[in-house]
Amino acid sequence: MKRIALVNQRYGLEVNGGSEYYTRLIAERLTAHYQVDVITTKALDYTTWENHYPADEEELGGVRVLRFPVEQPRAKDFNDYNGAYLQKLADGKRDLAEEAAWFEKQGPYSPAAIDYIRTHRDDYDAFIFVTYLYYLTVKGMPEVADKAIFIPTAHEEPFIHFQTYETLFKLPKAFIFLTDEEKALVQGLFPVGEIPCDVMGTGVDIPQEPDAARFRQKFGIEDDYLIYVGRIDEGKECPRLFQYFLEFKARHPESRLKLVLMGKQACMIPRHGDIISLGFVSEEDKFDGISGAKALVLPSKFESLSISVLEAMALHVPVIVNGGCDVLRGHCVKSNAGLYYYEYLEFEGIVEFLLTHPQEYAAMCENARAYIDQYYAWDVIMEKFRAVIDEVAA
Repeated sequence: MKRIALVNQRYGLEVNGGSEYYTRLIAERLTAHYQVDVITTKALDYTTWENHYPADEEELGGVRVLRFPVEQPRAKDFNDYNGAYLQKLADGKRDLAEEAAWFEKQGPYSPAAIDYIRTHRDDYDAFIFVTYLYYLTVKGMPEVADKAIFIPTAHEEPFIHFQTYETLFKLPKAFIFLTDEEKALVQGLFPVGEIPCDVMGTGVDIPQEPDAARFRQKFGIEDDYLIYVGRIDEGKECPRLFQYFLEFKARHPESRLKLVLMGKQACMIPRHGDIISLGFVSEEDKFDGISGAKALVLPSKFESLSISVLEAMALHVPVIVNGGCDVLRGHCVKSNAGLYYYEYLEFEGIVEFLLTHPQEYAAMCENARAYIDQYYAWDVIMEKFRAVIDEVAA
């Protein structure tokens, strides 16, 4: 069996979203055909990068996980440094040395992980780097570019315009893009059209028969609710979601609609009887909760795929998303199972429509599952994934 390594900044059962969760889903399925290692750090919290996992090595789901220490937590001056450099970027000025300092300050700063990649490059047939933004990819991929597969999980944001990436994006032997929108973005920004690539998202697993009634009973929720799943922070536009929801409640005082939040809190959540924050929940509770929701709402402008949106659709649940995100808007247009907004009145109109048009709502529920069956079946995705790996590892 060929031996491959996936590289990501965090990895663990406790990490239940974003590129980290995607990496785990892929890694576990690749074990049927390859020896799979994951090269990662001992960090759990991405806001601090404090070392959390004690073991240097462990096995999770048939995957050998190699954890390396983070030598310094996220720099205390990172936010100020980041703001200053983004202003410089907006003014049309870029500096490679300042960007190198940015990557170290942002973290996770783990030279030991890079040393391992460098000294063990010949032990692996391919390295798969997941997500473009962090130190492990920026410093690790140049060490093994001739056998690197790059899954950038890119979307339009200021960081993608760093000068560093003009070189980095030219290095891999192949790309895997999660969506057509991501492919168009990357190939529009960088001269990489000749590098082999394929577009494949992620399959969607519903690990048990979801039970909405069980969820409602456990958490005492009787009314219709919208659900948000993921990190509760400013970067995901959660404060604006709270603002819109509270405005909806003020303009519709008769409404008993609730907003249920699942995920780690990283910003202020308003104290309101109709906003219910559950924190980190089990997989069972997550799927039970999504299955009983009127819709899943994702206010983020910056998403490269969104597993939570796909999970909701797999459960026949429509979605409400930020129209400023090309990927999320694309899911809605291609599926006819979601609606998108740009400002409050559109958000209000969407919620009212879903609550008052049962026939159209039922059609959206059916469209949601059909979209998943057509585009996000695991067997199709993994066959394409293996073809890319085998071409690079040949």
